[in-house]
Amino acid sequence: MAFMSESPTSVTQRWAAAVVMMRTPLNNRWASEKWEVKGVVPDLDPAASPRVLIEEAGGRMEMLYPGLQIALQRDEAEGYYMNITSPQPKVFVLWRMEGGLAKPQLLTVSYHEGSRWLDSGESIDGVALPLELLPWMAQFCEQHYRPEPRKKAKYATSRDKGRMGNWRPD
Repeated sequence: MAFMSESPTSVTQRWAAAVVMMRTPLNNRWASEKWEVKGVVPDLDPAASPRVLIEEAGGRMEMLYPGLQIALQRDEAEGYYMNITSPQPKVFVLWRMEGGLAKPQLLTVSYHEGSRWLDSGESIDGVALPLELLPWMAQFCEQHYRPEPRKKAKYATSRDKGRMGNWRPD
């Protein structure tokens, strides 16, 4: 199985992953090709070569990048919960161009972390979450995620009660 943990008492849990990147030729004046993440799969051989050519034909190319990990950390539990309760759970892949090839750098299943990467201007693609990760993530969320209790509304004075949102001068 691809699941790993640093120690029995560790809060960080890891899943060995490989990313499939796809290059598609484009016929326009601004770009000659488009790179995107095609999928995330279990990494069955983490000691494999840094990348493996899957297919190349007609300018289209697919590369497999093994040796990556999805790590679950207690601080991101709310982001994992938001992801697995969404209609389409995703793995977010941060990738960069290196030597004319798109290379995945980091993976996350946290909505919050994926949003931070996107806000910082990185190249991010979201792909379908492998189904075998759902029970793993759900168990982690059950152990570590606690929603914040609802906060009581605070008003400036007792006269403001009942008039918030329906303000009118006396």
